[in-house]
Amino acid sequence: MLAVAIVGATLALTVLVVPFAATAVLTQRAENAADAAALAAADALSGALPGTPCTLAVVTAARNGARLVSCEVDGPAASVTVVMSALGIEFAAAARAGPPGWTE
Repeated sequence: MLAVAIVGATLALTVLVVPFAATAVLTQRAENAADAAALAAADALSGALPGTPCTLAVVTAARNGARLVSCEVDGPAASVTVVMSALGIEFAAAARAGPPGWTE
């Protein structure tokens, strides 16, 4: 009887914990996609990569499983927002990249 109670408690705990762990992982994936897209756009602005900043951000976000929803260029810096859908939920993340020490 004790073994059944332990298995039941373990199963109940797993059912409660797994969705929270999955949410944390998916949020981090969205943040990583935003960081990569912002860095790609900033690299295009600096001339390190050929192409237009926001086009590279779209491609980079897509390669990371996200969709670019905004891309803004402000001087030598780029700001992006991406959305990633999983488990029927949309996870949004924003990032900004540019040269060190640069402010608006």
